[in-house]
Amino acid sequence: GAMTPLPTTPDAAPQAPGAATHPAGDTALVPILQLEEDDREALREHLLRLDAGDRYLRFGYAATDEQVGRYVDALDFRRDDLFGIFNRRLRLIALAHLAAGSALECGACAEFGVSVDPASRGRGYGTLLFERAVRHARNEGVELLFIHALSENAAMLHIARRAGATLEPAGSETEAYLRLPPATLDSRMAELVEQQVAETDFLLKRQARQFRRFLATVQEVRQGVREARAHCAP
Repeated sequence: GAMTPLPTTPDAAPQAPGAATHPAGDTALVPILQLEEDDREALREHLLRLDAGDRYLRFGYAATDEQVGRYVDALDFRRDDLFGIFNRRLRLIALAHLAAGSALECGACAEFGVSVDPASRGRGYGTLLFERAVRHARNEGVELLFIHALSENAAMLHIARRAGATLEPAGSETEAYLRLPPATLDSRMAELVEQQVAETDFLLKRQARQFRRFLATVQEVRQGVREARAHCAP
């Protein structure tokens, strides 16, 4: 049957000639978390922050808030795999969706889609999510990874081309596919460590956010006490 398209959003706008090709910062230290049902609302908030142009690239049309909501509600975390990057305030700023073969009527295939918050582009997050998804797909026995993107989506096609994918333009759309090698013990262990690091990072960020809120409350109480003392002073 026909493959259900899962268009993609760039991780950065195409760069001008002579511009730096390396993302800012050390992207090797960016933890990527495999998402679960509890992350559905964070995922919804991320997609709703995309403007009409970004939604056009992500879904193949300028999806309304209602259409984005239906897409999020239909996600099956038991069938597909979703990966995310959270900032220190636990906002989901980059998202990848790896659609399973069962959804594509192709047992050993998967398809990749990505979106990144506008303020977080230019840092290589799209590439990092792609590499993470490739490792996971390989460990799950996927042999072919597809990317279905609008031909104007230069950043996403650049990610695919750099990974060695074969690109087949067809008018306004481009199909890219990457043949994956079989999993090894090293690739399985690497993914286990990667997920453990991301889970630990998320817990630390959550604790830090709770501590910041606690400090803010303490400051409010202290300020209230100071004001009360000043008011009662003779």
